[in-house]
Amino acid sequence: MTRRRRRSVLILVCGAVLAVALGLVLSAMRDTIVFFRSPTEVAGQKVAPGTRFRLGGLVEAGSLKREADGKVAFAVTDTGSTVQVRYRGLLPDLFREGQGVVTEGVLEPDGIFRADTVLAKHDETYMPREVADALKAQGRWQEGGAKEGGAKQGGTKPGTAQAEPVSRTAVQ
Repeated sequence: MTRRRRRSVLILVCGAVLAVALGLVLSAMRDTIVFFRSPTEVAGQKVAPGTRFRLGGLVEAGSLKREADGKVAFAVTDTGSTVQVRYRGLLPDLFREGQGVVTEGVLEPDGIFRADTVLAKHDETYMPREVADALKAQGRWQEGGAKEGGAKQGGTKPGTAQAEPVSRTAVQ
């Protein structure tokens, strides 16, 4: 075999190995990738039951209901649509109605979102970027702030607002 042919074969073999490695990495990550959706996107699109995603918006005023066994029910809205959420576990201390929230879980066949993670914002100037982008896309963004349940500009300032994670618990 000539030098040129050996080099070509080596390049092809390395390319094939890289392609297989990339395919394996993407296949392994497929189950860990979680997409963000707003309540309007959930209402407008056919989301298959059992699909895992993040749901973000504002906790609708008057929707929070706590049960004795630790289950919590509330509604997440983007002022366009509302999705009912069920969660079992402790909510972050800063979780309250009219505040921004990002929940992670699955959509049940009955249309209720079963959350296993709830993230709450820390102050009135923080809005998760995905939630802010969804509100902007719907034309419901209020640049200078808003009345109760309104949103301000997204993002965080270094050393200030961050989402507060809550450990995952089984939803029953």
